[in-house]
Amino acid sequence: MTTDTRAAHGLRGRLRGLVHEVMKFGTVGLLGVVVNLVVFNLCIHGLHWAPVRSGVLATLVAIATNYVGYRYWVYRDRDADARSREITLFLVFSGIGMVIENGTLWISHYSLGFHSGLADNIAKNVVGLGLGTLFRFVSYRTWVFRALPELEGEQAPGAIGAHEPAMAGRPAAVREG
Repeated sequence: MTTDTRAAHGLRGRLRGLVHEVMKFGTVGLLGVVVNLVVFNLCIHGLHWAPVRSGVLATLVAIATNYVGYRYWVYRDRDADARSREITLFLVFSGIGMVIENGTLWISHYSLGFHSGLADNIAKNVVGLGLGTLFRFVSYRTWVFRALPELEGEQAPGAIGAHEPAMAGRPAAVREG
């Protein structure tokens, strides 16, 4: 096999892996959206809570649901040695996503004066959730659930003759962490 052919196969494999990761991330995210929608609307319509308070609680419940799905399904093969670091970063980035998500609700409801249930759901669960999800995807895969370093010669961990992780060319956070 020529170097170009290997590179093309490698690129196709990485793209397939990314598509698979995005699909799994989306599946967990969809479950989180359902949890978020149900809790939000239960709080607003059932408990008659204020929109942003309802949104924050709904987002917190969805964050907990999503962590379990991401850690134990989507990113189960990622580095889990520094679990406290992972949880801390997950909560920080989830919190920023929550501010994005509920910030759009606050702007819509309190600044723009859209007070209907439909307007609240669109602001929070369409615009805010969309922006927050994009932010979370990039943050989680880049900083929270870090990939294990690639092995030289693409040998499986523990295989006879497996080498130490090749860190050259990896982001500094991966090399140092």
